Amino acid sequence: MNNDLHILTVKEIVTQNFQTAAIFEKYSLDFCCRGGKTIEQACAEKGLDAASIINELSAVSAGAAADYSRFTEWPLDFLSMYIIINHHTYVRNVLPTLFAHTQKVSTVHGANHPEVVKIAEIFDRVAADLQKHMQMEEQILFPYIRQLLDAQQGKRMLTRAPFGSIVNPIRTMEEEHQVSGDDMYEIRRLSSDYVPPEDSCMTYRISFQELQEFERDLHQHVHLENNILFPKAIQLEEELFAKN
Repeated sequence: MNNDLHILTVKEIVTQNFQTAAIFEKYSLDFCCRGGKTIEQACAEKGLDAASIINELSAVSAGAAADYSRFTEWPLDFLSMYIIINHHTYVRNVLPTLFAHTQKVSTVHGANHPEVVKIAEIFDRVAADLQKHMQMEEQILFPYIRQLLDAQQGKRMLTRAPFGSIVNPIRTMEEEHQVSGDDMYEIRRLSSDYVPPEDSCMTYRISFQELQEFERDLHQHVHLENNILFPKAIQLEEELFAKN
């Protein structure tokens, strides 16, 4: 993989070896929504040293990476359920606490640190957007993927969905991923990479830690969908209808 690091896009590198996601997170390099760039291109935009990052990626253990490569091998229904159980459940569990913490920090510290007021506003939008987004996936998109798999296995007739091609809801999901991803990057910028000021209280500090973890989970969540689940689902639909 070492030679390929110069020519593969960031999202392709993470798809092949999910262990590399931690390195891209470390340098705030987007591997999901804007992962269609080479390392050199992504680093040039941020003024980073591509050679040193490539060296770090090369040092990732191949043995440890093998466990993460299974994502690309999982059946689509299993991967969909994994996303629901691990990422959708995580989001629903942490939203109330994160909302409460960001609102409290905004109220208490907003006068001296106006950036936390903006952070609370943005996160409120992210929370609302993601809840509607996950509902659409669970009630419309993922069940249709299950129908495609059933048709492939001869368990049901192949029929077109009311929304036409699966490309249509996937395009909407990817656009919403982009919006939420951009919002979280703005929160990262406003928080100076989640580094609290010296006069911050415990809730202030905890909220930044929680936001950082939330962003990390969102990146993993979006990566699994944009770079693995969605392309495979589109390919499956195309192959099935080509035969009929």
